[in-house]
Amino acid sequence: MAGTLTTIALLPQVVKTWRSKSTKDISAGMFSTSCMGLLLWTFYGFAINSMPIIIANIVSFTLAFTILVLKIRYR
Repeated sequence: MAGTLTTIALLPQVVKTWRSKSTKDISAGMFSTSCMGLLLWTFYGFAINSMPIIIANIVSFTLAFTILVLKIRYR
């Protein structure tokens, strides 16, 4: 449940950023740090062979990385 909620939490930001094409209020540093943390969680999930951790963090990384790419693209 925690993985689902934290993953879904990124979705409204992706949608808003995609629609508005505005990223002026988004911190590139925060999303860069978040992406690195999510990658580390994914590696940890593989290390302990935990599919819930792996899946939740891959999806979360994908959403956070999308926001980061949009931040760079819409400068």
